[in-house]
Amino acid sequence: MNGEIGIDIGGTFTDVVCRLGDGSVRIAKIPTTRGDPSRAVLAALDMAARDWGVSPGEITRFVHGTTVATNAVLERKGARIGLITTDGFRDVLEIGRQMRHQMYDLILTPETPVFLAPGRFRKEVIERLDAQGNVLRPLDEASVTKAIEELTALHVQAIAVCLVFSFLDPTHERRVAEMIQTARPGMLVSLSSDVDPAFREYERTCVTAFDAYIKPVVADYLANMERGLAKAGVTVPLQVMQSRGGLMSSPVARRRPVRLFLSGPAAGVVGGLEAGRAAGFTDLITVDIGGTSCDIALIAGGAPLIRSEGLIDGYPVRVPMVDVTAIGSGGGSIAWLDGAGSLKVGPHSAGSDPGPACYGLGGTLPTVTDASVVLGYLDPVNFAGGAVPLRPDLAREAIDRIVANPLGLTVEQAALGIHRVLNAQMAEAIRLVSIGRGIDPRGFALLPLGGGGPMHGCALAEELGISSIVITAHPGVLSAAGLLGAPVAHEVAAAFPCPLAALDPAALAEALCDLDTRCGALMRLEGIDDATIAHFADVCYIGQSYHLEVPLDAGSIYEMFLVAHARVYGHATRVPAKIVNLRTVHQAFAGSVATHATTAPSHGSAGTRTIRIDTGPVEAAIWQRWAIPPDALIPGPAIVEQADTTTLVEPGWTARLTEGDALLLERAA
Repeated sequence: MNGEIGIDIGGTFTDVVCRLGDGSVRIAKIPTTRGDPSRAVLAALDMAARDWGVSPGEITRFVHGTTVATNAVLERKGARIGLITTDGFRDVLEIGRQMRHQMYDLILTPETPVFLAPGRFRKEVIERLDAQGNVLRPLDEASVTKAIEELTALHVQAIAVCLVFSFLDPTHERRVAEMIQTARPGMLVSLSSDVDPAFREYERTCVTAFDAYIKPVVADYLANMERGLAKAGVTVPLQVMQSRGGLMSSPVARRRPVRLFLSGPAAGVVGGLEAGRAAGFTDLITVDIGGTSCDIALIAGGAPLIRSEGLIDGYPVRVPMVDVTAIGSGGGSIAWLDGAGSLKVGPHSAGSDPGPACYGLGGTLPTVTDASVVLGYLDPVNFAGGAVPLRPDLAREAIDRIVANPLGLTVEQAALGIHRVLNAQMAEAIRLVSIGRGIDPRGFALLPLGGGGPMHGCALAEELGISSIVITAHPGVLSAAGLLGAPVAHEVAAAFPCPLAALDPAALAEALCDLDTRCGALMRLEGIDDATIAHFADVCYIGQSYHLEVPLDAGSIYEMFLVAHARVYGHATRVPAKIVNLRTVHQAFAGSVATHATTAPSHGSAGTRTIRIDTGPVEAAIWQRWAIPPDALIPGPAIVEQADTTTLVEPGWTARLTEGDALLLERAA
């Protein structure tokens, strides 16, 4: 049978969603193989053929979300790179913005990504443009040749080129790239005029260096993945999720690897957007609670918030990405006591190997999952659809040894404390991305996803004053499901410095036409000739250093900028503004999010189980998600079980099915 497959690799589990040709959905969670993540992907193909009847040759789409780019930075496993800059600017990467966030540490460490290209790997070439893009000093090719020779002697695997004001005229950078390819055929090169054609020298240097740093790693990973898929018999192209929420083919991803940061979390937001819309909500807070982290995003007016710059390991990476805030809180987060005897949860995680103590794989430290077992929220026999049997005795022993006994608590009290601490951390992070930006979360619905999301939904909603919670059909694998509904999309930007008062419509149209031509070429590499097109401008007040993205197709640029400024900063002033950059986004939808639940014949409750909440032990009705009748109203306390997650309906809440197979939890009047 034909089928579309979406696979998202997380820190603990690799999530698999398969939409069959008849519209039905199959899901699975496979422990992530950390040494070689592609092994889990190939295991998923074997399972699809064996259990679902979808042979590799019958796969019609194969879409992938990966953390390989992020992990290369976090683990410092990127390539050895060289950086070529304009004479006098070799230390931009090290100087940064001359700001320290930790001013009083006894031991000071660099707050700029010097590890990307230490001093001897940074070379200067003689050339210079002015702030209008005019040539002050022609490119001295002898200095370029010398720089290439010196970097060759250092055995670099990729070279980043970032020349001053090259975003206004990339001629010098492109000539440097030509000379590199002549001297070192096949050398991977990243040009700032391609990666980030915008002003602010430090940020542009950073993102170009990061692009070069991960380019060989991403290229090798995708090449290995393609070879493995081809060997298994998969004939369709490999598509990869980008940070902005669109897909691109593997060959294009190799050319633009820096756009793969937040690949997996972006897919979760796309899945949450479509699932929330199907349930009747366009204002959502998505909370993706996996094994190692919690990713939080806001969806307002049916669109996720997009930011022009993100942080990876604390360093600025200026590429458009879904506005996701990540904290180290998840099911595998380890509970521990600090020197003062206070209970802490995370950010360290047990991951999938050895995993929580209850996995019985050698883990000895207590985790949030262990606490969930002790509290009765998880069924040890049917966890992950029965694929991962749990050991409650090991969970109790770990919590007692590390937390309960030192604090003089019962194991159950310690387990409740672990949940309270985790919920408080996540609620505070949600406040930062909502109340901290002037947004009242009470006007939003909460959409928890990931393997642990629905278990914490009621506690988070109570903490934030939210009255509606949307649990999608397959929340535990919603990131993988979101991959199937994401559009193929590409974005191209270019500098266009111009005061709005002096804007020439003909020049604007010509610049946008050029961007559309370049972006259309990328879409044609994907085999797409017909795409929807949206134009944007980065606008700021004259004299400002930071800009806001404004849609060009929605009316006056200046008026739209004032609206955006008031929304982000809380005020707007009618003083002159200017355009900094122009941007075009082309996209084409190839599918939809897999939102419908897998059906099964029987209906009704599956008995009761004693669980523990803040007020003490209570009897909770146990429901199987696929067995809930369409007209059922489930009062809390209740547990809703399914293969990919467990939903806790706390007292004072009710649950019912909506159209689109979502489970809607509402606070009782």
